[in-house]
Amino acid sequence: MNKVMLIGNVGKDPVITYYDTDQPMAVFTLATTERGYTLQNGTVVPDRTDWHNIVLWRGLAKVAERYVHKGDKIYVEGRLRYRMYDDQKGARRYVTEIVGENMELLSPKPQTQQPQDKPDGGGDIPSDADRPF
Repeated sequence: MNKVMLIGNVGKDPVITYYDTDQPMAVFTLATTERGYTLQNGTVVPDRTDWHNIVLWRGLAKVAERYVHKGDKIYVEGRLRYRMYDDQKGARRYVTEIVGENMELLSPKPQTQQPQDKPDGGGDIPSDADRPF
């Protein structure tokens, strides 16, 4: 079984590439952090942050294009993929990626300006129905 589950903060806005008509791919980085602690003998173990390359395809890529931004906290579930390539200088490069199969936005929805109360005292009730997930 090849399964990865990560919760972290988006390191940069997703880069969206359309490889076919209406078929996007989203690529971005995700930072996960293990919190530091202090041992009983006083030794301080610092925070450790790992960076992950995330790749999303089709529908998830469209969601990422619209709703994922630098700094957002997200949950990504997917599988590990390893690949290699030769760079422009001929050096062999190795890449580890997480190919996302499921994603949830954990950051609160940005607050938009509240509509003014109507003269009859009734105000609009905000709805999360416009979110696709």
